[in-house]
Formats: sequence, structure tokens, C-alpha cells
Amino acid sequence: MHRLTTAGISDAEIIQAYQVEDRSVPHLRCNFVTSLDGAVEIDGQSKSLTNPEDSELFGKLRMLSDVVLAGAGTVRIEGYNGLRLGSDRRAWRKANGLAENPTLAIVSSRLDLDPINKVFADAPVRPLVITHAAAPPERVEALGEVAEVLVCGEAEVDLQAVVSTLAERGLPQILCEGGPHLLGALTEADLVDEMDLSLSPLLVGPGAGRITAGAVDTVARRFVLRSVLGADDGSLFLRYLRAS
Repeated sequence: MHRLTTAGISDAEIIQAYQVEDRSVPHLRCNFVTSLDGAVEIDGQSKSLTNPEDSELFGKLRMLSDVVLAGAGTVRIEGYNGLRLGSDRRAWRKANGLAENPTLAIVSSRLDLDPINKVFADAPVRPLVITHAAAPPERVEALGEVAEVLVCGEAEVDLQAVVSTLAERGLPQILCEGGPHLLGALTEADLVDEMDLSLSPLLVGPGAGRITAGAVDTVARRFVLRSVLGADDGSLFLRYLRAS
């Protein structure tokens, strides 16, 4: 159990704290930030809850991943650019036998994405767009010019098939960055192996949504706390793994 402040731990120790035991085994980790009273955003964006330490850990989790999974709404609201890591992180990945940059995979039923968005135009690795067989064919064609479109499911996205398909493509280490509806769907499908939660020392008040949304699921899943890191401003970074 790691209980250290970010000021007293090296980059290598932080990376070790978040490493998985076997990278060949499919593993889906979710990374979210929340306020003390459970808000997922301020003024519509989660970035308002973050601090430099959280941003640094966010970058390290991307560095450790084969693929970053996000819902189309999150990509639009949070203003995603092309998924390109900094030179030090690319060098670390190369030294550890990984591709220089992880792949971005965007989940979308309606394919309401602009093909000229920077998330496609600036991507060092051709992104994946994951949808279902009933998606609008004209949108499939348009996005197929800038991304590889994967069909997983008939009338809705089959998330179990998504995880299996990514693993078959050599991308078993999956980092989900949201949003709340995607987390809710992954929870309902019982696919979450790890929750990495950044707790911001802010009270936001009523109005903001939670980190999860969607259909009500009455089955609770138990997780085990594996590490705790703290920042000088009172933020906590919690790593939970699914209980065996």
C-alpha cells in the first residue's frame, strides 16, 4: 500500500504504483476526478477540478496504456486534441517495448463527430471510432476518412465486444477517461477492473452530475484500495482494484 505525497515519491515510484502485473491480460482502468461532494465538473468541464499533480498523473496513466477510451461527448466537451505524448513519455514507452503513443478510441452511437476535429487531424496514431451496425452509414463513411471505424454490436455498442476487439488488436491495456454515461455502461456490463479516482478538495454544491450516469444498476461491485497519493493542496489520488 502506497501512502505517500507526490513531493516525496519519484516518477519511477509513481509509475510502479500504477503498473499492472501482466500487461498481456486485458485490463480496463477508469480515471476520473471528483469534488468532495461528488461533482464531476464545474461549469461543464472536469478540468476545473484538476491541479498540476492530477494532470501529471493523468499523463502517466496515458503513458501506461495501450489505448485511451472516451465517449464522443467527453471528446467534444473537454476539447480533446490529437493524443500525442511528450518526448520523455514517448521515450519511456519505446524503452519498454510499447508504441510511442497510445491509440485513442472514441465510443459513439450517433457518430456525432466532426471529421475535421483536431482529435483526428493532429493524431500521431490513426484513432479508432467504435460504433454499432445501425449507426448512420453516411457518418460511418465520413469518419472512415480520418479514423478506423469499428462495429461492435447490432443496435447499440456492445462494450464486452469492444474490450475483446481491442485485446485482439494488441491493445489489452485500456484507460477509460469518461464520460459518466460510458462509466455507467461499463459498470453495468461489469467490465471495470480498476478505478483511479482523483479527489479534489472542493465543495461544488448541488447541480453538477456524478462521475457515473445511465441506467440504474442495483449490483454493487467491491473494490480494494491499493494506493493513496496526496498533493500539497489536499488532493488525494486513489487507486482501487476489483476485489478477487
